[in-house]
Amino acid sequence: MLLRIAKTLRRLRKNSSGNALMLVAVGVPMLIGGAGAAVDVAQWYAWKRELQQATDQGALAAAWALSNANSRTSYTTRGTQDYNNNLALTRGFASTPTFQLASYANGSNNSVIVRATATRALPFSSFITGSAVTIGAYSQASFQAGQNYSACLIAVGDSGTTFSVGGNANIQARCGLAALSCSDDAITIDGSATVVTDSIATCGTASVPAANESVLTEKVTGLTDTFADLTPPTNNTARTYACTGGRNAQASPLAGTYNGLTVRCRTTFGSGIYVINGGELDLTGNFTVTGANVMFVLRNGATLKLGGSGNGNTLSLTPMQASNFIALGYSTTLANRYANMLIFEDRNSNPTQDHIINGNSTSLFQGTIYLPKGTARLNGTSSISSTCLQISARRINVLGNAYLDTRCTTNQTNSAGTSIAKVNLVA
Repeated sequence: MLLRIAKTLRRLRKNSSGNALMLVAVGVPMLIGGAGAAVDVAQWYAWKRELQQATDQGALAAAWALSNANSRTSYTTRGTQDYNNNLALTRGFASTPTFQLASYANGSNNSVIVRATATRALPFSSFITGSAVTIGAYSQASFQAGQNYSACLIAVGDSGTTFSVGGNANIQARCGLAALSCSDDAITIDGSATVVTDSIATCGTASVPAANESVLTEKVTGLTDTFADLTPPTNNTARTYACTGGRNAQASPLAGTYNGLTVRCRTTFGSGIYVINGGELDLTGNFTVTGANVMFVLRNGATLKLGGSGNGNTLSLTPMQASNFIALGYSTTLANRYANMLIFEDRNSNPTQDHIINGNSTSLFQGTIYLPKGTARLNGTSSISSTCLQISARRINVLGNAYLDTRCTTNQTNSAGTSIAKVNLVA
């Protein structure tokens, strides 16, 4: 019997006709298992990708809501809406997202974390493990609210170096400096100059002394010229300037349109709008010049010379108020925007002009000097002190030993725009 069994086994060993069948029998379970696993992994990957997309969008939506004071309290609602809007494959079994405020990059509660899961049985894996599969997603978005900027000295030019302070110039302007230019070195302050301010903002970059670095903000998007859409008022009554009275001559010009105006004697301007139609508005003579509730409009390339040129010069100018414009028939809206504008250059003027804004110890002028086409130059030994003088010009150059001291309060200071909120997906 044993001999027959041994002979049979030897014959079977030599016979290869059944090998393929045995290999198939052994390999089929592995093939089916591999195919099942591949299907499950593909499904899992699709769910994971969708869930991650949903939490990413939920985090971004929540962060945008948090960056705005008006929508901050509804950030979870905004985030949940965008999360749900990005679900399709997992809509029926994805969890409700959770939101958590977190600190990011040395900030404090300046980011939001969103977490979510999706749980469902997969055909092959659940057969092997006897349980459903759970996948999770995590997203984090940082946010920075837009910031309101105000400044009493604003360079509104859109390119190049538009605000420069050099020599031994001294600026005392806690009400702020700004430059709308997005170029490198949009603002340059020489190391020998002195600038005391609470804020320096520019769309570009700035070169400032170490003492000013703590108040400098660069790459600010959203800075604007608050008067860019405003056209100057008009006064078409033709006028001429004349001094009368012989040796003690004086002039009392009235509001209207002048083809240039140069003071040549003691001058008292009456209240109203003065349109300088070309030529110069020259108030630098060695005379006493006063004007209460006045506005000067520069048209057709008119240039400005403002300030003292001698010890005998006394310059005192104050701008019109809203009530003055309303009395002239302007709407309340326009009157409020024109209010406190001392000098207004028509932006349709000829190519860029240089305007000289100087002063001496007896100079007193207040309000806004707006020169959207020109360069405001403060140079030499000029000295200007004012409770609130504001300059908005295409370019501002303060040179030499010039001294400017302006003390506008926060509610007086012109707006320089609002930076755009920043939101970034960081995890």
